[in-house]
This record gives sequence, C-alpha cells and structure tokens, in this order.
Amino acid sequence: MTFADFTETASDDDDPRIILHVDMDCFYASCERLREPDLCGEPLIVGMGYEAGETHGAVATASYEAREHGIDSAQPISQALDALPRAAETDAEPAGYYRPVDLDFYEDVADDVKEILHDCADVVREVSIDEAYLDVTAQTGWGLVGDGDNAAADSEGRTIAEGYARHIKQRIDREVGVPASVGVAPNMATAKVASDHDKPDGLTVVRPGEVADFLAPLPVAAIHGVGPVTERELAEMGIDTAGDLAATDPTALADRFGERGRELHARACGDDDRAVTPTGRPKSLSRESAFTEATADSDAKRERLTALATDVAARATRRDALYQTVGIKVVTPPFDVNTRASSLSGPVDEPDLVESIALDLLAEFDDDPVRKLGVRVSNLSFGAEKQVRLDGFDGAADAIEDADDGDRTQPADIAREAIETDAQLTDWVDDESDRADKTTDADAADESVSEGQSSLGRYD
Repeated sequence: MTFADFTETASDDDDPRIILHVDMDCFYASCERLREPDLCGEPLIVGMGYEAGETHGAVATASYEAREHGIDSAQPISQALDALPRAAETDAEPAGYYRPVDLDFYEDVADDVKEILHDCADVVREVSIDEAYLDVTAQTGWGLVGDGDNAAADSEGRTIAEGYARHIKQRIDREVGVPASVGVAPNMATAKVASDHDKPDGLTVVRPGEVADFLAPLPVAAIHGVGPVTERELAEMGIDTAGDLAATDPTALADRFGERGRELHARACGDDDRAVTPTGRPKSLSRESAFTEATADSDAKRERLTALATDVAARATRRDALYQTVGIKVVTPPFDVNTRASSLSGPVDEPDLVESIALDLLAEFDDDPVRKLGVRVSNLSFGAEKQVRLDGFDGAADAIEDADDGDRTQPADIAREAIETDAQLTDWVDDESDRADKTTDADAADESVSEGQSSLGRYD
C-alpha cells in the first residue's frame, strides 16, 4: 500500500467532510522525553514549582504512568509529591521524575508538528500548542481501500481517510518523535471525541453513517463542552450518556443551560456544521535535515544548507511571501540547538540572498561537528506589500544587520534523527498567527475545567 492510495481519491463535493482532530499525547512530557529518552516509560510530571526543595506550584502535564498514581493536570505539586516522591531524592518505590515547564522548547517541537499538519491539509485550525483540526476533504475520501468486490475485504474495509490519518501520525512520530492521537469524523465535534477515544497514540475513525451509534454509549462527559459542572447538572436530570443527552428534549436543555444546551444536544446527536477555519498565515517558513552521523565536513554542511535555503526560498515564493529575517539552526553534539539570524532593512523575495546569508551564518560552525541543519525565513509579509530593492549582494550586505535576538542555545534530544536518511527533510517552522481560543464564549468557563486548565495555561 502506497501513500498515493490514500490521496488519489478525494471526496466529491456532495460527500460528507473529512475532519481530523490531532491531539498530542501528554505533550510536555513527550517533549521532555525527547531530551531525556531514559524517561520513557517512567512516571513523569511537568509543571511549575519543581525546583529542588519547592513544594508549591501545579502540575502542567502528567505522563500516563504518573496518572496511574492519581496525578493529573492542575493538581497542586504538594499532592503530587505525596503520591510520587522525587526519584532524585529517594530510593523508595514508586517515585516520580519532575521537570519544570520549558515553553520555548515545547513551542519549537510544536512548530515541527504544525508544519507537517499544514503540509498535509489545505485548512488547519490550531487551537492550542498541542491540538489542531484539519479539513482533509480535498486530500482523501471516505471510500474503502481497494477496488470493487475487494474493497470490503481489504484491511477489513478500512477507509482511504483512515490511511491518510495514519500517514500523518507516522510522519509526526518519524520526523518529530512525539506521539499523537487522531480522530477522523465528518464534523469537528465528533472528531474531537474520536481523538480522545483511544489515547495514547490512538487512531479512531467514525464514518458518516456511524456517528450516532459511536456516540450513544459514551459517558456524557465525552461530549466536547461537557465539563465536571455540567456533567453533575446533567446527572441530576438523569442524563448519564451521550445517547441520553441526544434523546432529551432540546427545549428542556435550553431551559437549564440556555443556548448552550441546544449546542450540547446537537453534538450528542452528531450534528455539527461548523467549518474548520484557518487561524492565520504563518509567521515563518523553514526546513531542516539531519545527517546520518554528525559531520565536521565543511563541504557537506554547506551543500546541505544550500539545498535547504533553496527549498525554503522556493516555498516563500510559492506562497507570495516576503521575508525580512534569515536564520539557521545548527544542532551540535550531544544535543545542543544553536540558532543564528540576520535581519534586512525591509521585506524581500531574494532566493540567492537566503542562501548567501545562511552560508555566512554557518561559517561560525565550520570546525564543529553537526548533527542537523535548518534554514528559516521569518518576519513574513504577504501579497502586494513593497519589497526592498537590493542591488546585488554588495548592496544587500549594507542592508543586513545582526538581529538582536541573541544566540539561543538549548538542550534538545535528536535521537529520532537516527532513523532519518541523508535524503530526508524534516520541518522547522514557527508557523502560526494568534492561536484560536479553545472554546466558544458559551462553554468556555465549564470547558476550561473539563480540559484540565489551571492558572498556568492550557495543558494536555
């Protein structure tokens, strides 16, 4: 089975939409495991207040191993420490591994994931650092894998859409190294429920004719927008499952919950006509590539960077994007990520200039062994905005000034690079405008509780 088998038959205009909800599993913990692979399989807690000796703060993310001991998002650190003492301070079992939140690192990892999502779908709605909706109706279809009489028998009647979703999951795992759960359904609300249905690292497909049957036996709390408060109030009305909610008179729900009651009823019935709306244009475009083994070969590094610069500049041109800053990423052993950038006096579309600046920035690392290289263009503008005129590289050199974002170095585990070949490219992009709010005004207060939010922000 090839990737083309999942993309060659897109849905007809009259077919139900194909919506994916991609939710990164225990995202902060997964990021920490990139840096420290030895933490895989261990109870891991990420949050504020985890410096040695501190007993205040709250849990941002708890791995599934930690959750088995009763630890969850927004829980006070003192309670977490009672359940799982720090492994660094005790030989007793069980014990937990605690790490402080490092949002800069998590956002870098999230950018890699988002670039894959934008590459696989025409319409992407990012709702948080670790969660997005994709409309892939134009990319795939609800038809079965195979042809004619063989379709139902092949892979137990798997849909082409399932294969496409699996391809996205595998790209995220292979190119970024973090697990994702994906729900596939004909609407946003059901896709959200589906992504939660088989965590972690799950893939659940709900076909158009199966939505009501899929939702009916689920606990009412599974419906998107039903938090603990609403769940208790629904229980008082004798509503325990999504099927109960779907069977309830929507007028009675509106009397109790206002217009939100009708929305919850519709979601329980599997009705949701909201379109996936994009959250904005990218702030930057980038590509990166790993060497099979770290190399200090100057020619090899320059050749690789030239290819990346050419690719990034071409992508910017295709998107009608001008850029004002050119940067590189250089990953050196053991796992140090170094970025350098230079800014121009105004936005340009000059592919040769991207290559020239990138190579100049790389000169600092001529003698260093390198595991991975990346090129980024940022400070983007679009459309008919005026481009700065640069008369060749001599004039360009006068326009370039060092960016004041400093030398940013941070530890990062690149263990996933071992599975990449020299020909493979992965993505490095700070790709987003303002993130959309996760909830509507009507259900924000209750849903924030159901999603495990705290004063620290939205966590998985």
